Amino acid sequence: MSTQSESIAQAPITQEPITRIESGSIVTAHTAAAAELAHGLLADAAFVSPKYLYDTLGSKLFEALCLLPEYYPTRTEDAIIGTRMGDIREAIGTGATLIDLGAGNCAKAARLFPALAPRHYVPIDISKEFLVHAAAQLQRRYPQMHITALGLDFSQELVLPSSIPAERRVFFYPGSSIGNFSRAQASMFLRRIRAACDDDGSVLIGIDLIKDAAMLQAAYDDALGLTAAFNLNLLRNVNRLLGSDFDVADWMHTAYFNQREQRVEMHLQARRPAVVRWPGGRRAFDEGSRIHTENSHKYTLPSFTRMLAEAGFEHASAWTDENGWFAVVHARAA
Repeated sequence: MSTQSESIAQAPITQEPITRIESGSIVTAHTAAAAELAHGLLADAAFVSPKYLYDTLGSKLFEALCLLPEYYPTRTEDAIIGTRMGDIREAIGTGATLIDLGAGNCAKAARLFPALAPRHYVPIDISKEFLVHAAAQLQRRYPQMHITALGLDFSQELVLPSSIPAERRVFFYPGSSIGNFSRAQASMFLRRIRAACDDDGSVLIGIDLIKDAAMLQAAYDDALGLTAAFNLNLLRNVNRLLGSDFDVADWMHTAYFNQREQRVEMHLQARRPAVVRWPGGRRAFDEGSRIHTENSHKYTLPSFTRMLAEAGFEHASAWTDENGWFAVVHARAA
């Protein structure tokens, strides 16, 4: 079923170790995560980064909630890509290295394969076990494609191994995930992408556009409760990484649109007073107190193209649905 040229050598899926160097010693991602989590839980306004929503179960739950009628971003983005595939191919060309940020099950990038015929596919995700399984399935469908699966936290740094070709890198970041960053963080993230590609590189990014607050509210607090399960599962992941003793029954999901900040916020709210302990730390939560778990910022096309330009990208092309709910944007390195 592969659309790749027979000249592309078959290669096994590889996975880079998740480590960083600090003060001359190796610090595992697990240790770094525990420190980050403890810092967030002890902050005046407690928070946990949304990247910790995506352990193996969280990734599965997210797959499921993307199928909900309330959750419009996935199906709207898919429709845009399906309708404008020819334009996307014309903008990007074929034979590039496709770097899939937050790849999850790799399904969104796989839709691009027939049109873009990437010479190298690099899915990246923090949930490495889920990612490697998804990439292995994809390798069986495209045996001639070189696939390198990287389990890493690209929100902190974006340094790719030397095995990834430097030329013609296309960074694919779908699903409006860039909305999880604050405006300042998103700008810095785009600058890191620009630094990670040569002058022949580009980005292909999905962004959620500003729309009716009731529609946004429903998308992040569905009637079936899948988003609530997705959010609450974060506590189980925190327990695993931090060694904490969160009781999921003590907490409830809450989400709302913050009009001033133009973002949807997700929180976990204490149903009753609770004391949470972990090695070296503890925090008491009052009934009704919250842990902030995710922001999803919404954009206008002019504001986002300005951000791209400030980060070093130009010649932006944007494709939207007929309702103007969502946009897929491509821009080239300046």
